[in-house]
Amino acid sequence: MVQKHVVYIISHVHKSLAFEWIAEGLKSNYKLTFILLNASPSALEDFLIHHQVEVKRISYRSKQDFPMAFVKTFFYLLFKRPQIVHAHLFDAQLIGLTAAWLTRIRKRIYTRHNSNYHHVYHPRGVQFDRWSNRMATDIISISQATDKTLLEWEHVPFSKVKKISHGFDLNVFAEVPLERTEHIRKKWHIQNQHPTVGVIARHIEWKGIQFIIPAFQKFMNENPSAYLVIGNASGPYHNTIKELLKLIPTDRTIVIPFEEDVAALYSVFDIYVHTPVDTICEAFGQTYVEALAAGIPSIFTLSGIAAEFIQHDRNALVVDFKDSEGIYHALTRLWMDRELRNHLIENGRQDVLSQFGVGEMLTSLKRLYDK
Repeated sequence: MVQKHVVYIISHVHKSLAFEWIAEGLKSNYKLTFILLNASPSALEDFLIHHQVEVKRISYRSKQDFPMAFVKTFFYLLFKRPQIVHAHLFDAQLIGLTAAWLTRIRKRIYTRHNSNYHHVYHPRGVQFDRWSNRMATDIISISQATDKTLLEWEHVPFSKVKKISHGFDLNVFAEVPLERTEHIRKKWHIQNQHPTVGVIARHIEWKGIQFIIPAFQKFMNENPSAYLVIGNASGPYHNTIKELLKLIPTDRTIVIPFEEDVAALYSVFDIYVHTPVDTICEAFGQTYVEALAAGIPSIFTLSGIAAEFIQHDRNALVVDFKDSEGIYHALTRLWMDRELRNHLIENGRQDVLSQFGVGEMLTSLKRLYDK
């Protein structure tokens, strides 16, 4: 039996465990090709080559490269004639779905990775989201937040929207050898101080980091050995975050631009904090699942997927949006109560294991591809 040819088109991704798991999980069922719209070689490209998955990199640095990237994608699809195109992320959606439509590929899928971002911050971008919606035959919604944006704000036909949550190989986060943790400490000069409070979020206004830093400052004043680690530290809000970090002594914090071994980075933390500013600004929020899988007692706001499974005092502490004082009190409560920390760790791991395994995601993808 001839395998279906599925082409993944992805833009601006250097390292992604999710796409590694997808490649490994699907390569025996389909002929897989990954088109990577990247400016240079990447860890993901190296992984695909190493695992004998066909990969084609098309040079793509910025919107100026859009016309040539579109032409190259169009002719690749025209000559290869895959049965399915599955696009991920904004530029890949526009290029991949339009090229697939023009080459009359009958199954054109994209996964919605942003929720209301364009509606709130870049209204002109909404027209491009609507174009992607029109070009796609199927749209994968990853949470209630993306359901709301697609169905209520952009009026996508219900029949087009398929609900498939992200899936994870959760053992990656639960089983981190000590030597990898120590390597991360040495690599980034992270002090072995406690409590170490971790944040992993791009520097975008809606991620809410600006409410975490004042909370940590107040917490630090009462806990002189407290230490703050901010990872994935890049984005349009970076200068504002840098100014806020002047509130924290330089020997009490470290800023990490990017770390590939994110599982080992989690293992450095005693407490984790992720506080987006409203219910749907976070489309999914993989970090909610990753932190609990890593066994880190956490403080969250209920955005993205958190609204569907996080329960206050069961698997995390929940604070209000834009509430530095609430974050401070939650930090204090967690650090003072070992029994509470253990309770959250146990329930958090149990809840993500029951809901976010990679197997369920792969089964749902196969069902969609084979429909």
